[in-house]
Amino acid sequence: MRFPHCLNREPAMTDDFSETQANVLIGTTEKMIEIWRRLSPEKQAALLARFGSEENALAALVTTQLVAPAKP
Repeated sequence: MRFPHCLNREPAMTDDFSETQANVLIGTTEKMIEIWRRLSPEKQAALLARFGSEENALAALVTTQLVAPAKP
């Protein structure tokens, strides 16, 4: 065979979300918005300068919160 790699196809990706996945996505989005609104304008500007977009800055904030949650 000339192209054996064609025989090992991966399952097709879908755009379907389970209800659980959708709820996690919505919850994460809400958390991102909440965190962003609590930041000072100076902090927002610094994050935008560092990460290039609000979406990237918010994703970094959420990741930081998930990896190392704030101490009570």
